[in-house]
Order: sequence, then structure tokens, then C-alpha cells
Amino acid sequence: MESIFERILWNSRFIVLLGVIFGALSAIVLFIAGSLEVFNILTEYIVTDSHLTHEDILIAIIGAVDFYLIGLVLLIFSFGIYELFISEIDIARKDDSFGSILEVSSLDDLKNKIIKVIIMVLIVSFFQRILTMQFTTSMDMLAMAISIGVICIGVYFLGRHHV
Repeated sequence: MESIFERILWNSRFIVLLGVIFGALSAIVLFIAGSLEVFNILTEYIVTDSHLTHEDILIAIIGAVDFYLIGLVLLIFSFGIYELFISEIDIARKDDSFGSILEVSSLDDLKNKIIKVIIMVLIVSFFQRILTMQFTTSMDMLAMAISIGVICIGVYFLGRHHV
């Protein structure tokens, strides 16, 4: 009875395949959405005689980068849970071109990799929002400068913390 239960319990790990499949599919959707964002802004800028400002172009491209980064989070998550619960991805390790970003040895390792990319997503979103802000007072500019400084300090310490 114990052996049967343990076998069932061990095989229940395959439920993570749902997360792997839908995480990878979600990443594909986000990469397509980001690419369409870039394509649309390029089409509007080149083909139509639109009067896009540099700010409009930057906002659209930064939005696309945001899609790409979130897609990367989902890919890292999908690869990580697959390798932790199912099996190592043999084809990735076959010719020693396997990148360390996808190598996951524990849930903490996976969490740390995902957190770093999420922080980058938040930074990109922050800069996208800054481009759309209207600064009316010097205090607005000071708050923006302090925010950028705090982000730079955070990124510096994040880079020093080698996990």
C-alpha cells in the first residue's frame, strides 16, 4: 500500500507540466505581442505620414521590451520547473552552449533568477511611465531624480549579490 501511494505521489509531479506548457505558451504570446508593438510603431512611423514624437516611439518600444522581459520570466519559470520536477533538458546541455540563466538547481535558485528579471520589468515599466509624466514643478523633477538614483543603487547591489 505504501509503495503504491508513493508511486502515485511521485508521479503527481507531472502536474507541473501544465505550468511548463502554459508558461511557455504565454511567453510565446508575449514575444509576439512585443514584436507586434514594434512592428506597429515602425509601420506607423515609416509607412504612414504620422507625426510621432520621439517620446511616442520610445514609449511603444519600451512597452515591447516590457513584453519581452515578462516573456523571459515565463520561459525561465517553465524551464526551471521542468528541470526541477521532471528532467534536465538534455538537448540544451548536449553541446555545452547551455546558458547559466536557464540552469536551475533549486527552487531558491529559480526564485532568485525570476526576481532579477521581474525587477528589470519593474524598472522598464517605471521608465515608460516617466516618459508619459508631465513635470510641473521642480519637486516633480527632484522626485524623479531621487527615484532614478534609488533604482541605480538597487541595481548596483543586485548585481553585487551573486546567487
